[in-house]
Amino acid sequence: MSDSPSVSSTFGACHRILVIDDEAIIGLSCRRILSGEGHEVRSYEDPQAGLQAALSGDYDVILLDLMMPGINGLDVLKRIKAAGVSSEVVIITGHSTVESAVEAMQHGAADYLSKPFSPSQLKVVLEKVCERSALMRENLLLRQELEVAQGFEGIIGESRPMERVFSLMRRVAPSEGTVLITGESGTGKEMVVRAIHRLSRRKNHPLLACDCSALAPTLLESELFGHVKGSFSGAIATKQGLFEAASRGTLFLDEVANLSMETQGKLLRVLETKRVRKVGDTAEREIDIRLIAATNRDLSEMVAEGDFREDLYYRLNVVPIYLPPLYQRHGDIPILAMDFLGRFCKKNDRDIKGFSPEAMAQMESYRWPGNVRELRNIVERIAILCDHDRIEPQHLPPEIRRSPTRSTVAQLPREWEEFKKLKQQVRDASVQELECRFLTEALERCDFNVSKAAEDVGMQRTNFHALMRKYGLTPEVDS
Repeated sequence: MSDSPSVSSTFGACHRILVIDDEAIIGLSCRRILSGEGHEVRSYEDPQAGLQAALSGDYDVILLDLMMPGINGLDVLKRIKAAGVSSEVVIITGHSTVESAVEAMQHGAADYLSKPFSPSQLKVVLEKVCERSALMRENLLLRQELEVAQGFEGIIGESRPMERVFSLMRRVAPSEGTVLITGESGTGKEMVVRAIHRLSRRKNHPLLACDCSALAPTLLESELFGHVKGSFSGAIATKQGLFEAASRGTLFLDEVANLSMETQGKLLRVLETKRVRKVGDTAEREIDIRLIAATNRDLSEMVAEGDFREDLYYRLNVVPIYLPPLYQRHGDIPILAMDFLGRFCKKNDRDIKGFSPEAMAQMESYRWPGNVRELRNIVERIAILCDHDRIEPQHLPPEIRRSPTRSTVAQLPREWEEFKKLKQQVRDASVQELECRFLTEALERCDFNVSKAAEDVGMQRTNFHALMRKYGLTPEVDS
């Protein structure tokens, strides 16, 4: 390790730091530098002993050498993350293995240091990692504040698609703009609505929701706009509609694609005039609400097919937020699974420490058609039924165990015909993953403009759009 003048510690409070490196000089140097800053430091030259210490969860930061005998740092990192250990991990690597360090960061490492590093470089990296950890804890507290008893925790995530969602939420929440949230069922659209309302200037006023698929058109109009006594059979008293009841607050229209054409026209007029008229009434009343709509269907496609009004679509689609399906949120499945497991273990007084690497690999390879809602329900079932202190592949439901992993298959069939089917499943899964990543990265490069993305990759726009529909990708800018 090279020397340079010492710099004062800027990451404040005492931290517990674990060093796992087979070079004794690295552990000794880290102890000397960091102990002098008031931190508790312990080091191991044996990677297996270091792994056991790391799995205890007693450390804030783990400095982990990438190249070690017996078990390499990447495998140690995977074991730490699969066990749900919250420690931040900093990879120590030689110049020749920087690419491997980047791979480690894709598996959850917070940062890396290249050998030889100076005391100053060590302190700077630790400062950055500790600040990031503190920020994540603050974000977790914020997310916990946003939770509601009847909802599900679908707003946790560190993947690039979810960071984009969080960024949009932060920017749109203080505004008065109408928001259209799209995404498959179970992705957490209602949680995003509640978060936006909680972060808005209307947070001290009502947030009311209406499921547009739950009522017949006549009853839906009464629910939204209200009615006067005697306006239709069963209207025995005058009723205030949701547009009035949500005054100065937020009105959430869920599954807005299910509105009839007639109701769409009436909704459009309300949004344009900011005035509402009860069913059977002649007088109009001013309203002051912020509207958020959501759907799991492609409204632009419905407009093209004549099933949704184009003028209403543009009124609703002022700020679009697309919630990606779970299989596109690379890296979020372990975070969500461990969060749910912790909650359900506490709720049911269970002591399950986490998932084995093999079980987590199966979880990450499964396509999750029910998205976060399905993951939550399955983890709750496992937390209740599992009789071990760690979740293994045999504790997972059959549909997850049957899902081929990206790199290996847990159990091979004995017969050739079954093996040929398995090979095709693995090929299909790999191709689908690559296609989805190809589209997503192209869209991100072009700021989610479909025409630019299609041109960028050399595809016809119609073919690009067809692939997007195949994987449930919804554009923010269509042309």
